[in-house]
Amino acid sequence: MKKKLAVAAVSMSILFSMGAGSVFADSKLDKVVDKVIGTEYKSGGTSTNGFDCSGFTQYVFNKLGIDLPHQSGSQYKMGKAVPKDELKAGDLVFFNTLGNGVSHVGVYVGDGKFAHASSKRGVTISKLSDSYYTNRYVGAKRIMSNEKFEAVADSSTDNDDVE
Repeated sequence: MKKKLAVAAVSMSILFSMGAGSVFADSKLDKVVDKVIGTEYKSGGTSTNGFDCSGFTQYVFNKLGIDLPHQSGSQYKMGKAVPKDELKAGDLVFFNTLGNGVSHVGVYVGDGKFAHASSKRGVTISKLSDSYYTNRYVGAKRIMSNEKFEAVADSSTDNDDVE
C-alpha cells in the first residue's frame, strides 16, 4: 500500500511540474505538447523524429491549424507583443541564447512554464523563472486570435488529428 501511495505521489508531482494547472489542461494544445515531450533535439528538425526549437513550435501550431515559419527570428516578427505578466498558454516566448538576437523559442503552457526543444534535453518543460531563461528572455508574442484561442482551449475540441 505504501509503495502505491509513493508512486501516486511521484506521478502527481510530475504532472504538476509538467504544466498542470494551465488554462489548457486537457486541451488540444496540452495534448499536442504532451505527445512529443521527450522527443530528441535535431538541428533543422520539424517532426517527431527530432525537433529544433522553431521546428517544435511550427509543429505544435500546425496541429492547431496555424502556419508558422521555421525560424525563431521569423516567428518573432509575427503576432502581437505580450507583456510577461499577461502571458496566456499558447503564446510564443523568445530568448537570446547566442548573444545576437532571437535564437530560441518555446510555447508558454501556463503556470510560469513553457515547452520547447532543448538542444540538451529534447522537448521538455522549463520554468521562465530559471535564471538561464530569465537572463536571456527577449519577449513574447500572441499568435492566436481570441477566437482561435477559445477553440484551442475548449477541451471538447476534436483531438483525433493529434498524433
